[in-house]
Amino acid sequence: MDWRGQRAAGIVLAAGESSRMGEIKQLLPVGKETLIERVLGQVLSSRLDKVVLVLGHRAMEIQTVIARRFVDPRLCIIENRRYRQGISSSIAVGISEVEGAYGHAMIFLADMPCIPSNLIDLLLERHLGSGMSIGAVQADGRPAHPVIFTREVYPDLKRLRGDVGARSLFPKYGESICLIQPEGEYDSIDIDTPEDYAGFKTGAGSL
Repeated sequence: MDWRGQRAAGIVLAAGESSRMGEIKQLLPVGKETLIERVLGQVLSSRLDKVVLVLGHRAMEIQTVIARRFVDPRLCIIENRRYRQGISSSIAVGISEVEGAYGHAMIFLADMPCIPSNLIDLLLERHLGSGMSIGAVQADGRPAHPVIFTREVYPDLKRLRGDVGARSLFPKYGESICLIQPEGEYDSIDIDTPEDYAGFKTGAGSL
């Protein structure tokens, strides 16, 4: 999406070991596809200019599944060999991949399957028009995923350490955050445990 000359990339974080799930959750069946396919399909259906998929644990296995379905010149798959150091290491790898050519980066979690492409586009448009440092969806009065950052925030994102996500930077940029209300229903479910997965499968999101 070229909005007044601005370019934006998406970074999908999918490098984790799924320790609480007990099996690799990126490849859990979600209807006729896998969880990572569901998430990546929505992101690639948006107007983002580039999509970076960050893999780590069992990267080759996940990449094989992705390659069978997605052939898109916007998609770049990279591996974070330091994924055991926490989600911050995957954020840093993703930002390093896009920082040269893209002034905005939207971060997605690979275990949140109910973020539709129209919501991604709405956040992208509102954020780019706001001129603020950070944009995020607002749910239940709080910032929620996905979250988008301008280039000025990239150094702070790359300095994160451990299992600390990008939303930890919100207090620093509190007066420069654009929060948007979803148009329609918003389901912020993230699938971390077998109980989460069982609940998701019984809902409409798994159809």
